[in-house]
This record gives sequence, C-alpha cells and structure tokens, in this order.
Amino acid sequence: MALEFVKGPGTTVARLGVLPGTFNPPTRAHLALADAALAHCDEVLFVLPRALPHKDYSGVGFQERLKLLGGVVAEHPRYAAAASDGGLFVEIAKECRSVYGREVEMAFLCGRDAAERIVGWKYEREEMLAEMFEQFSLLVARRQGEYDAPHHLASRIRRLRMPDDWDPVSATEVRERIAAGLEWKDLVPPVIAAEVSRVYGTK
Repeated sequence: MALEFVKGPGTTVARLGVLPGTFNPPTRAHLALADAALAHCDEVLFVLPRALPHKDYSGVGFQERLKLLGGVVAEHPRYAAAASDGGLFVEIAKECRSVYGREVEMAFLCGRDAAERIVGWKYEREEMLAEMFEQFSLLVARRQGEYDAPHHLASRIRRLRMPDDWDPVSATEVRERIAAGLEWKDLVPPVIAAEVSRVYGTK
C-alpha cells in the first residue's frame, strides 16, 4: 500500500495531521478543520481513499474528487493531498509512516460523529482500540455537540476548537443545494467553485 500524492509533503514534518474523507465535494468546513489543526501539527494531509470502508463511490468519481482536492491544497504551504489504497485509519496510518517516517507524531482529524464510531466500534479483538491509539491520536471537532472522550483515552483524544458556524456546512448540503438550484458557492473554497460547478452539473 502506498500514498499517491497530488501535492507532496513538506521537508520537515514531526507532527502530522491526517484528514481522510470522501470530499464529495471538498468544502470550506474541511479547510476550517485543517486550519484549526495547524495549531497542533506541522502539516495537514488530506487523504482520499481508493476503497471506502462504509461507502461506495457514486456520482462524481474518484479522479474528479482527487483533482478538486488538489486544487484546494495547491497554494497552501502546510497542506498536502494524496490518494490512499486503504480506507481504514490503521491502513492510512501505515501508508503515512512509509512516507513521513516511523517517528512522526500522527493525529487524525474528525468530527464528533466519527470519533464516536471509532471508539464505540465492535473490534475483532478487545485490544485493537488501544493498539490503534498507540499509532495515532485524534483531534475531534464539534459536530452537533462536543465529544467527551472516555477517561482512559483522554490523553489520545483532544478537542479541536472551531467556530460553531461550521456545524451545518457539509458536502451533502452542497450537493442538495446544487440539486435544488439554490446558492451553494459560499460552502466551497472559492478556488474550486468553477470546477465544482462544472463537475456537479450546475447551470
């Protein structure tokens, strides 16, 4: 398994933030999440998995999403973007270490809902969750409420401070507004607005 970069990593990265997603399309909320993480990380890597663990690619395809993601990160010196072969956090973490080195301190960025799924998942072995948090930590943004980490994981799960006004911004909202003929461009980074319009078929 190997990462395929559309914009490569920086030269010295000791603390890496990893933001996996389907990016259908990338939104200003994704950028706000990454921007907040820069207080904790040297670089934020946006990752689009080739294989999705709980979803299928429908509508806009993988290559088009990857191109949009490349446009989002192109001009930011502390953002990188890549496609991953794996879709699970542990698989993505392994691919990241092959590029950034075994010693890199890694944190995955996610919202409250994703953090709850990760911690509450029924893993094959009881030890798997603890083993996972030995490899990386979580930076969790508010999403319809704050996430309160279990006491035994509190050192590996930190809250990411973001303004409340990002809560309703989502890729689903963008697609629904486009389908309904409503204004949507304020929800995506301006640099990709024209390409989103082309790819998602707006008039």
